[in-house]
Amino acid sequence: MTPPSTGTGSKTRSSIDPRIRQRRNEIKRSRGRSRLRWVLAVVAVAVLVAGGIGLLHTSFFSARVVTVTGAHPHTPTATIEVAAGLDHRPPLISVDPGAVARRVETLPFIASAQVHRHWPDGVQIAVTERVPVLQMAGPSSSWSTLDGQGRTLEVRPARAPGLLVLIVHTPTGGVAPAVVGGTLPSEADVGLMVCRTLPAAFFAQVVSVTVAADSTVTLALNSGLTVLVGTDADLTAKYEDVAAIIANGSLRGAKTIDVTVPQSPTVGR
Repeated sequence: MTPPSTGTGSKTRSSIDPRIRQRRNEIKRSRGRSRLRWVLAVVAVAVLVAGGIGLLHTSFFSARVVTVTGAHPHTPTATIEVAAGLDHRPPLISVDPGAVARRVETLPFIASAQVHRHWPDGVQIAVTERVPVLQMAGPSSSWSTLDGQGRTLEVRPARAPGLLVLIVHTPTGGVAPAVVGGTLPSEADVGLMVCRTLPAAFFAQVVSVTVAADSTVTLALNSGLTVLVGTDADLTAKYEDVAAIIANGSLRGAKTIDVTVPQSPTVGR
């Protein structure tokens, strides 16, 4: 037999003050409205962000103003812009300064590049060019222009005035210049060191720098003299010896100046 209901639950529900019940309902509705406002705020922010990103990818914020600074007489501005990937004026937000700089630095004459974005539509590229120091013959009748580090900057059909000629021999034969953008092998290091360190007052008198198979260096002067430099040790002292002999010594009939032993130079006739 089912026991009779005591009616306690119904009495409890019926005994709640209507004002309390109303307050509870108001709290529930308030919480619901707060959650709705929060959801709407999140949606609004997402819409604004998406819209902002979309706007940044429009032509209003494209790299329309590209400025190249720094002396670059051997590299046209248009060539730099193409290498940078900015010739089509991409959205500024898509321009990665580091990646752009690395692309520009692949150009043969460019030693370094720094890239800065300037909102809303500007990109500045500051470049430093490599300095042509020497040239090497070949292949065929062409001449390659190199910087002091042995990097090939360009290939010309004829010899360029005002640049040293570098000749490098090894036990297995001569060394040819690298392709544009490439560098010479280590066998040329001693010759490159001499090319880089020749004093300015002495540089104009040197026609060519030759590295022998035993890694010793000789210089051919425009006066017809040959300077035996030897290794790249004590180069400053050797240059001073040559300068002193040329300035003060009688070189009539002389053919060689031997400075392989620093501070003990000799003149050969």
